[in-house]
Amino acid sequence: MEWRDQGILLRRRRHGENAAIIDVFTRTHGRVSGLVRGGAGRKLGAILQPGAQLDLAWRGRLETQLGVFRVEPVRSRTAAALSDRVALAGLNAVTGLLLFCLPERAQYLSLYENTEFMLDLLEHPEVWPLAYMKWEVQLLEEMGFALDLSACAVTGATQELIYVSPKSGRAVSRQGAGEWADRLLPLPSVLRGVGDGSACDILEALQTTGYFVVHHLAPNLGDRPVPEARARFVSALTQRL
Repeated sequence: MEWRDQGILLRRRRHGENAAIIDVFTRTHGRVSGLVRGGAGRKLGAILQPGAQLDLAWRGRLETQLGVFRVEPVRSRTAAALSDRVALAGLNAVTGLLLFCLPERAQYLSLYENTEFMLDLLEHPEVWPLAYMKWEVQLLEEMGFALDLSACAVTGATQELIYVSPKSGRAVSRQGAGEWADRLLPLPSVLRGVGDGSACDILEALQTTGYFVVHHLAPNLGDRPVPEARARFVSALTQRL
C-alpha cells in the first residue's frame, strides 16, 4: 500500500535511537501516524516541528498498520510562531485539539483547508486570534456540535441575540432569556460572524466555544481531558489585553 499527500505535522515522538513516529493531519487521508527513519536526527528533527507543512509519501503492507513516511518540507511555521507568544500558544492549541478530536484516517477536507489557511496567518498576530476563533467554531461543527446562532431558540427572533443555550447550542435573545439569563453563555456578535471583534469579544466567544469543547465534545470522546494548550492560549490572549 502506498500513497502521497500533503499534511500538517501535529506531533513527533522519538522511537528508538534515531527514528520518530509522527502524527499528521493530511488533506485526503485525515489524521495518520507513521514512522520516519532518521526522524530524531538533527537534519529531519529541524524539519519535523509542530505546524510544519510536509509533502508525505506513506508505505505499508496494510492500510491500517503504522507504515513508514518519507517526508519533504513544504514550509515551516516555526519562525512565525516563535516570534509571537500568542501565536505560539495558538499553534499548540490547534495541534493539541486536532490530536484530541480527530479519529484516525477520516477525511475532513474543509477542516484541513481551513486549518492550513489559519496556520499560514501565524505571522499576522493582528488577525490570528479571530482566525483561531472561527476555526474552533468549525471544529465543533465537524465533530457534530454545530452552534445554531441564526435565531432565538425561544421566540424565533433574529434581533438582540446575546446569549447561547449551554444545552442546545442555539442562540437566545434578550427577551427570550428571561429569568434564565444568568445561566446562559455569552453571544458576542463576532461569534455570529459580524465584524472583526475586539480581543475582549474574541475572548468572550472563546469562553462559549470552550464550554462546548469541555462539556459536550470531551464527554463524547470518553471524557478525556481537553488539552491544556487551549487554556494556555486563552491565558496568553488575556494577558495581551
